[in-house]
Amino acid sequence: MAQQLSQIAPPLLTCEAVISETWFLLQRVKNGQETLLQLLHRRQIVIQFDLDVELATVVALLTRYQSVPVSLADAELVRMAELYPNSCVFTLDSDFQIYRKNRDRPIPLLSPQLDT
Repeated sequence: MAQQLSQIAPPLLTCEAVISETWFLLQRVKNGQETLLQLLHRRQIVIQFDLDVELATVVALLTRYQSVPVSLADAELVRMAELYPNSCVFTLDSDFQIYRKNRDRPIPLLSPQLDT
């Protein structure tokens, strides 16, 4: 994973739903939550998504992928992939091989576990 992260120039753009999921997952990792807060404070990770503005599109994505099932964080990242067309999504989630941006385009992925 460190190798994949080294390929990304900061800041990493994300959404609050991803920060929330990450916070939960890091609760048992020594200094994990503190490190996340430091990354946010140093603006190496930047929250760059406004759910209020993108709500209709996110709801449509949640509906389209409800059989996967899709999380709010996943739907927001799919929408971010549409808003930032030259970006790729760093993920550990294999569902991103199913999701499509702009209805039919695979999302470029950077993942230590997935073949992209």
